[in-house]
Amino acid sequence: YRVPLRRAPDVRQACEEAYGPAEGPSVTSLRELLGLIGAHEWRRKGVAVPALGGDRIHPHYGVFSPVRGEYVDLVARAPLPDDRGTAYDIGTGTGVLAAVLARRGVGRVMATDQDPRALACARENVARLGLAGRVEVVEADLFPPGRAPLVVCNPPWVPARPTSPVEYAVYDPGGRMLRGFLDGLAGHLAPGGEGWLILSDLAEHLGLRPREELLGAFDAAGLRVVDRLDTRPVHPRATDPDDPLHTARAAEVTSLWRLAAG
Repeated sequence: YRVPLRRAPDVRQACEEAYGPAEGPSVTSLRELLGLIGAHEWRRKGVAVPALGGDRIHPHYGVFSPVRGEYVDLVARAPLPDDRGTAYDIGTGTGVLAAVLARRGVGRVMATDQDPRALACARENVARLGLAGRVEVVEADLFPPGRAPLVVCNPPWVPARPTSPVEYAVYDPGGRMLRGFLDGLAGHLAPGGEGWLILSDLAEHLGLRPREELLGAFDAAGLRVVDRLDTRPVHPRATDPDDPLHTARAAEVTSLWRLAAG
């Protein structure tokens, strides 16, 4: 992995982290290469997470970075159930939400994902934070076996098709993960337990998913809303009038829906 130009940066480590060992000549776009370099720098330096007391999460290439921290802050301030013995973090990604739950006093967190990049990333972050004894990262398509008093999920927010690995954390074709979580939630909640769905309404402002569709999915899955915590985005694009999605971003609200069965 090298760019045969005199002033080109050394891209070997960035490419190996994303693609694995080099096996011969390869071609990629400049945009992709710049993305690899950016992902490598994020992984090397980490992202400070206020909800973890400023400790850093180190995202891997293709795993959503918690650089937009408002969804993490929602999980940090939502009231925990009385039974804090076990929680599931569905689609854990970097493992940031599992780490927040463990730091808040949940005894055991099972963090699931089916992406090998995310599984490796979450395990590395959990170990780095000293939480390997309380957070178990397991490969699963959504839920692990059993039931828990608390089940948390932050699915991709936009029901559209991704075009690169890093977009899988943002785009959810047909709302597959959202629907799968909602449809399976009641069957994985312990009696009196709660499911926390963390979801931006950006798709609603883009005309891709009306609010009525989301509320209808709750009803169809046999779920009721206990409460909802909202927050506004604080990232620069939300206030940038030159951003092509400025109108939608300026109106965006991220919510933590507290759901219960029945």
